[in-house]
Amino acid sequence: MLSHFKQLVVRFLKQEDGPTAVEYAVMLALIIVVCVAAITTLGQNANTTFGSVGTAIGSTSS
Repeated sequence: MLSHFKQLVVRFLKQEDGPTAVEYAVMLALIIVVCVAAITTLGQNANTTFGSVGTAIGSTSS
């Protein structure tokens, strides 16, 4: 069983699909980082906007 696993690993490393899979993984990681940064920025902007609106509504209703 161990030799079969070893053969599978060696075959995977020799195939041309291995680097392609790594490239896709790196590309996916970069996309995730950009999405997280965009969502964080949008969330902070939304929080600021809602805070301003809430303050404006609160000061006019007193």
